[in-house]
This record gives sequence, C-alpha cells and structure tokens, in this order.
Amino acid sequence: MKKMKLKIAVTFLIISTSFSIAQNKVGTIDSDYIVNLMPETKVAMDTSQKYGSTLDSSFNIQVVDFKNRVDKYAMREKEMGVLEKKTIQQELATLEKELQKYQKNANMLLKLRRDELMRPLYKKLSDLIAVVSKENGYSQVFTVTGNQFAYFDSNFDITKLVMDKLGISTPTDRQ
Repeated sequence: MKKMKLKIAVTFLIISTSFSIAQNKVGTIDSDYIVNLMPETKVAMDTSQKYGSTLDSSFNIQVVDFKNRVDKYAMREKEMGVLEKKTIQQELATLEKELQKYQKNANMLLKLRRDELMRPLYKKLSDLIAVVSKENGYSQVFTVTGNQFAYFDSNFDITKLVMDKLGISTPTDRQ
C-alpha cells in the first residue's frame, strides 16, 4: 500500500511538473533593434536634435558673453583697484557657476525631451509584444539588450514577429 501511494505521489508530481513547464513558454526580443528601425524614431530623434540645437545656441551666447567679460577683465586688471578686482572676480565666478548649472540643466532637459518623444514608441512596441506573446503562447518575454543571457534559443525570439506586426522589414544585414 505504501509503494502504491508513493507511485501515485511520484506520478502526480511528474504530471503536475510537466504541466506547469508546458504552460511556461519563454521568448526573447531585441526591442532596441526594433525601435531603431521604426520610422517614428527618426522623427523623434530629429525633433530632439533641434531642441538640443536651440539649447546649445542659447548656451553658446552665454559662453561668448562670459569670455568677453573675462577678456575685458584681463585687459583692465592692471589698472583696477583691489576692491574692483575682487568684485569682478566674484561676478565672473558666479557667471561660471551659472554656465555650469545651465549646461547641466540643458542636458537634463534634453534627456527628458528625448524620453518624452520616445515613450509612445516604446508603448506601441510594448503593446505589440503583448499581442504577439498572447497569439503565440508566450508566458514571458525577455529583452536581449540589457540582460545577460548565457544561452537563448533563437527559435523563441519574437523580434521578427513584432516587426511584422509593425510592418517593418528586416534589413539585409540582420537576417
């Protein structure tokens, strides 16, 4: 009787394990590759670059003004009194800090703008990954960029399936 119960328990364990394994189909996707091929990406990058150029031109104007003030100070430094030198040096130091702060803020604003422009593309891709995953029975899909894989079977890579849904053809160098 104990042997029979043990056999039934082992059989049940094997069946339940194989059933749970059968339910988990794991796939991979190269999402960055797809996003870079989406036509909307070029528009987002162009818009981002124009915004960056606007920030750069404003920054360059401030840099030229700063350099002019430094040059003017350097030319007149020998004629100035101690108090005047100290005052101008403090003004220049403050301007230099403001330039550094502007540059830091501009970089942050540019990143935020780029993220804002790219967010809808990643949302669109995410939605399509969910559709393709459900249609093909995947329970999990990992991105290949950013994750460390020791091995993955390319038969479970849904990159091409998602690209087909987006209407993006595979470049000849990636097949």
